[in-house]
Amino acid sequence: MEITGKLVKLVDAQTGTSARGEWKKQQFIIETEDQYPKKICIQNWNDKVDLNAVSVGDKLTVSINIESREFNEKWYTDVQAWRMESSNQTENKASAPPISAAPEEMPLEPDEDDLPF
Repeated sequence: MEITGKLVKLVDAQTGTSARGEWKKQQFIIETEDQYPKKICIQNWNDKVDLNAVSVGDKLTVSINIESREFNEKWYTDVQAWRMESSNQTENKASAPPISAAPEEMPLEPDEDDLPF
């Protein structure tokens, strides 16, 4: 399943140790762009997606898994990210000037009007 929205907040990361080793969890909040926008808290476990590459205000498309579990007759639902794309990064790449494979040629002799620095 995919959710598209604007990144509203990055929550501080949590770390710990379990029987299976070290773990890291970071939550982030996105707001959908529907007629009635909704805020959704998504969890990122063990750096499945790179949250360092995004900033608040970026438009994201996040692939998620939704899972519910029961504990003491109450149900808890997790929304976990497994892939993320930022529309802002795609737009920035598209608008960036092309990188030249060959360096620009420098004039062999300086013009009279050129400054030495």
